[in-house]
Amino acid sequence: MSKNAKGCVLLILGILFLINPVFAGITTIRSGDTVFLGEQGLDITLAMEGDTQIGWWASAAVIATTSPDGSVSVSNPASFSVSPNLFGTKTGVWYHLKPSGQANGTAFNVADPQLDIKVWDTTVNVEVTDTWVSTDDELQFRINSNLVPITQRSGVTSVPITIKVQSPGGAVFTSLTTNAGVTTSIVDYPVTTTPQNILPTGPVWGTANRATYQPGIYTIWAECNVNSMKDYYDVAGKTVSRKVSLLNQDQNPLIRNKEYVTNPTTQITLAPTTKIITIALTTAPTTLQTPQPTTAVPTVLPVTTAAVTEIPTTPLPTPTPTPTKSPGFEASIVVVAMIFGLVLFLKKQ
Repeated sequence: MSKNAKGCVLLILGILFLINPVFAGITTIRSGDTVFLGEQGLDITLAMEGDTQIGWWASAAVIATTSPDGSVSVSNPASFSVSPNLFGTKTGVWYHLKPSGQANGTAFNVADPQLDIKVWDTTVNVEVTDTWVSTDDELQFRINSNLVPITQRSGVTSVPITIKVQSPGGAVFTSLTTNAGVTTSIVDYPVTTTPQNILPTGPVWGTANRATYQPGIYTIWAECNVNSMKDYYDVAGKTVSRKVSLLNQDQNPLIRNKEYVTNPTTQITLAPTTKIITIALTTAPTTLQTPQPTTAVPTVLPVTTAAVTEIPTTPLPTPTPTPTKSPGFEASIVVVAMIFGLVLFLKKQ
């Protein structure tokens, strides 16, 4: 390679370093630093302080008196991987161990990464995550994450997080433009705090340019692939946020009839009035002349009919018929008795 070619390579490397100083020392781990599940190729030589094993205790109170609840041999401290299989259930402080198995000092802290994204409409100052936004409004993203401790590593000033915005047609944007024409890259955006807005001073995305940002549903998510953590631990909500949606259109999707919006009183009044007239015609047409339909209710309800029908359920006792007596009935009885008595008297004689 010629001297000129070598000079160009060095110049390019220098420029990349100046543009992305975040990557300087991002793999170097010192005692007490935080590492995340999925990270690969870490240099933990300084954190090991010459030991070749690390151990984890479920309770810090018994570190001095018991053996570790989990241990890992470190054969190559210059290229260490935080395997989710080994460390997923044992997050927290890990200690480098003496040959006897006792804790010999803090190595590092293992954490499970967390990543989330929200969308804000800066035009009206309202969160619009998983909802809709009026075309022509401007938007902002808010990142929530526990990855900020990466900035505590020597020489690291921020955490690179990439935002993905997928259009209704399937294209994924690597940069966004405001209504004023200001373009911002959303690849490896440097995050230093949590929560943090992308471009804290203003919006990052203007939807007024319909040729670029056509109306429809957009899918939005965030990713962090520091030290290939997403490649080895691609879990929603961890190294990649859950995917959220955004509907970009002129009209509120909850409003289907514009007349309903411009004259809601008429629409609300007509619907119940029509129902009342229909019920009145069906149940009791004669009540249409009554100013207040409520007075017709007693007429329509079959209360009286039900009462008449139910009366026989408690039958009254039937009186015993009294024999009908003919005129002179008592006198006839007397005559018969006298004749009967006379016959008996004559027999005795």
